[in-house]
Amino acid sequence: MPRLECGRNGGAPYKMTAAKLRLAMAAMGQPETNVGRLCRELGITRQTLYRHVAPDGSLRTDGEKLLASQKNQIHLK
Repeated sequence: MPRLECGRNGGAPYKMTAAKLRLAMAAMGQPETNVGRLCRELGITRQTLYRHVAPDGSLRTDGEKLLASQKNQIHLK
């Protein structure tokens, strides 16, 4: 029986990427940021934004996981 790789297998791709996350963090740190406009520009929902980034621009748990998984993928290549 072949060994499966660990992690997610199949399904729709995540909307939030590491690049979008970094942009969102920078934008959320600015008081004049319009959250609705930011979400439209990034192609994500408010729920996805706030799941990854706090209102002050700091990372939340899911954002940290996303960046950590991105770093792990780079090291595996």
